[in-house]
Amino acid sequence: MLIKPDPATPEGRAILELAELMDGLQELTGEWPGADAADIVEGWLRRFTYASAEGTAPQPAGRAWVLRTWDRRTDDVALWADEASALASLAQEIRRSWDDAAGTEGFPFRPPADDQTIVDLYYGPENGRGDVGYTLFPADICRLTAAPRSLRLSDSDDCAAANSWAVFHPMDGPDGEGLPCTEIAGVLVFSYLDADREAVRVSVHLDTTDSQLLRADGTVPIVVEIGDTTVFDNVTPPPVPSGGAGWTAGFRRLVRRTRAVSGRRREGG
Repeated sequence: MLIKPDPATPEGRAILELAELMDGLQELTGEWPGADAADIVEGWLRRFTYASAEGTAPQPAGRAWVLRTWDRRTDDVALWADEASALASLAQEIRRSWDDAAGTEGFPFRPPADDQTIVDLYYGPENGRGDVGYTLFPADICRLTAAPRSLRLSDSDDCAAANSWAVFHPMDGPDGEGLPCTEIAGVLVFSYLDADREAVRVSVHLDTTDSQLLRADGTVPIVVEIGDTTVFDNVTPPPVPSGGAGWTAGFRRLVRRTRAVSGRRREGG
């Protein structure tokens, strides 16, 4: 498949300029002499940089709890969505092997029901047992994204790329600050259970919306749907009144009146 350079881009213009230089060399010499062609291509290549793109920065794409456990034979690392789940998995493993320690010094015959209690009992204060241990801490999951990018709502490729950059911000457990939120192109959509309203609540915040999504009046085009029903739409033009509007409606009314008057005149003779 042939590729047509786009003169609207710096790269496309550079390719077209190289083609003109090579055409000029052929017109002058009837061929592409190796030394002359190499000089042209060398100078042309020096116009480009092959370094990694500037402006890339780590973008948090979520958060995970990192659980590392070790003993004399193993050293394992697992990722969990929240602290409670990580502790529950660790407590579950301890209960599976509780019979090996039950009844020994400091270990009751029945394991505690609370996850944190059994973990603290098994590993000792601040992981004091030297032969076994664990660490549990939160860590951001990041990815590198290029700062300069095109974002046009009319372009399906731009929209697909932006959709792939969407980030979910979970809460840091039941006692954590904030609310679960999805972020896409700077638009924050909170979806959560609201005990005060006794309802599932969805809240859209636009203060940090990417400037490329803003219309001339500073608003953001939004369509909100629940199931198959559109509950908010500031994109679709409002319906035209049945009688019409503007000069076209006036013209139609004038035609109707003219026909009515003409009809009465014919009836009156």
